Amino acid sequence: MSGPITEFTAVVPHWQPHVTPIDQESATQEQRESFKETPSNMKVSDYTLVLAHDPETLTQRTPLFNGIMYSRGGLSRAETELGAVAASVFNRCIYCTAVHASRYNELTKDETVMQRIFESAADADLDSRQTAILGFATGLSQTPSQASKADVERLVREGLSMEEVLDLVLAASLFGWANRLMHTLGQPMPKPK
Repeated sequence: MSGPITEFTAVVPHWQPHVTPIDQESATQEQRESFKETPSNMKVSDYTLVLAHDPETLTQRTPLFNGIMYSRGGLSRAETELGAVAASVFNRCIYCTAVHASRYNELTKDETVMQRIFESAADADLDSRQTAILGFATGLSQTPSQASKADVERLVREGLSMEEVLDLVLAASLFGWANRLMHTLGQPMPKPK
């Protein structure tokens, strides 16, 4: 059996939990309610079923996640994904990086941005707007208290509205938290054959 995936990729791996997911058939009513809404309204994943051990928190987490990642207005979907990738690369969350790099690639039809980020992280050679977004989200992930007015002004000079800046802050912050949950509760593995 091969070990966990340790290199960044845009191919979404299998997430193998360390904690046994709840069984949907024997779940309590509160647990069933907590995973009725899923991230991006996809299938109920093992990750969601692990989080359902704490249904009260999961009930709050999923709408928050969907609101930040899939709301209309503000930062574009692709740039929201770029913010999620920046945080996930800094935090070395292989699984989250893969999921959101894959979504970015699907949305933009351009794999070169993610490849450059995988190779050079925050030093990736990107256009000036992407560089500003990547740098801000990385810095926010590294040391949130050092985010400055000058950092926000750089984003504004690149054409981001304050609503878009807020969306970027929320995406990077969300993944600062989500990455740590993913690391603690499981690991990225090659997909079973």
